[in-house]
Amino acid sequence: MDMKKKHEMNVTIREARPAELGRVLEINRLAFGSDIEAGLVRDLMEDPSAQPVLSLVAVQDNHAIGHILFSAVKLTGETSTPPMSILAPLSVVPEKQSQGIGGALIRAGLEHLSQTETALVFVLGHPGYYPRLGFQPAGCLGFEAPYPIAEKHADAWMVQALKPGALDGPSGHVECAEALDKPEYWME
Repeated sequence: MDMKKKHEMNVTIREARPAELGRVLEINRLAFGSDIEAGLVRDLMEDPSAQPVLSLVAVQDNHAIGHILFSAVKLTGETSTPPMSILAPLSVVPEKQSQGIGGALIRAGLEHLSQTETALVFVLGHPGYYPRLGFQPAGCLGFEAPYPIAEKHADAWMVQALKPGALDGPSGHVECAEALDKPEYWME
């Protein structure tokens, strides 16, 4: 499915194509200044336990400048919960940061997921940024991160309901894909 959405900053958001994996990995390397997140993206794309994944790119002037990845998560021990996802990672090339492209990627991803059966989306991110996009602290709602989050960073573990009443259902320990289930991705 090739979803395309034009945004006010002359950026098109669409699903990433398999042939663009090299550029997607480059965007992550540039955005984070290391290979860690690029390796995570590559590993999640290949990880059966991460499926289904939603991989979107932001394109400006026929050039991919941003990327977001959502992968499947579940609650430990629960077998009948609706599908859930985690947002990780979000990347925008340095020269295009702070221009609303990351927010546009998040909104497009959440909109796409809301049209599927996905009920909840989790993120471990900046508590000053993600609440502006509808996320709220998840720990106080009974959702434990895959790895313990230090108390001083507890508000960085967040969730957003995409379906009415989704936060009223089961809660517990969130289990992510094997590729993301490594302590180094959860430590500050």
